Amino acid sequence: MTIAIVGAGLGGLALARMLHVNGIDAVVYERESSRDARGQGGMLDIHSGQRALREAGLIDQFHEIARREGQDMRLLQPDGTLLLQEDTPDDAPLARPEVDRADLRDLLLDSLPEGVVRWGHAFESAENGRLRFADGASATGDLLVGADGAQSRVRPLVTDARPAHLGQNVVEVGIPDIDRTRPDLAAMVGRGNYWVLGDGVSLGAQCNGDGRVRIGISFYHTGEDWLATSGIPFDDPAAARARLIDLLDGWNPRITALIEACDDLVVPRSISVLPVGLTWPSTPGVTLIGDAAHLMPPVGEGANMALLDGALLGLALAAHPDDFPTAVKEYEREMFERTSAAARMSADMQELLMSPDAAQRLLAFFQPG
Repeated sequence: MTIAIVGAGLGGLALARMLHVNGIDAVVYERESSRDARGQGGMLDIHSGQRALREAGLIDQFHEIARREGQDMRLLQPDGTLLLQEDTPDDAPLARPEVDRADLRDLLLDSLPEGVVRWGHAFESAENGRLRFADGASATGDLLVGADGAQSRVRPLVTDARPAHLGQNVVEVGIPDIDRTRPDLAAMVGRGNYWVLGDGVSLGAQCNGDGRVRIGISFYHTGEDWLATSGIPFDDPAAARARLIDLLDGWNPRITALIEACDDLVVPRSISVLPVGLTWPSTPGVTLIGDAAHLMPPVGEGANMALLDGALLGLALAAHPDDFPTAVKEYEREMFERTSAAARMSADMQELLMSPDAAQRLLAFFQPG
């Protein structure tokens, strides 16, 4: 009995680790050519997902790479008014530490035996337990697990649901080695999260473990074609930065100075989600985890749910090593309930961020009463 996992993201690797710990054969098929084929993104707020790392026997290693100071937060209005500043004491518990996604992925990869992850395998289709890849290769598996993200190719095997645009578009930029290159801006951003919330637009800056500050400018109530019609020349980084500053008309120059200081990496992102509460009838031989199963707004739940999906599916399979259909049904029953609640909470937070008075509402959220 073998398990084929499509996708070497956090969920797929967490599942592979749990299966390895419990002596169950699994292979992870990943379309990227190597672990270093592309950047893995910024920081992750890991809270409920710590249970998965504990179940996988990796919690101590996680604590070694987690950034306690990443829990710091500053909340501002576009005119520069500071609404909230929370600095984390050095002895604070690691309740919601930040961790570089690349570091967490490396931790999971290094916990697996050589050869479990098969790089350069772009999944195309599956039928009767046989997987086919873009290069013409094939493989077999008694259970296929789609851990292949937002645009999952495995998802159509269990549901017709497709991601829909959320009405949010993001442009990501960044400042490398900010402590050395712009210590004034480093002091302004702080060690963790720096949020500026305006009417229909927000700027989030976050200090990463490698010294880079990643900045995301979110434009709400915008259509799927907005990035193409916004007038942002993505092929001309200097002009793109200038256009972004124009779009933040009236914002405090100290805040827009963050954009002026960025390097030439300018990345557009269109944000989509799956329906809240998505379920499907349990399908023999196939299931989904992570964004393939429950793509949510990017407000801090997706990575945690993916880690838990991987760990809990692994535990269910370990409890029923000779009865995969029963294990999958148990996993899906719990996953549907857990991730539906997380998706509803994420949707509520997204609605808050898109509101005209987002800054004041978020302040009330963090300081109720």
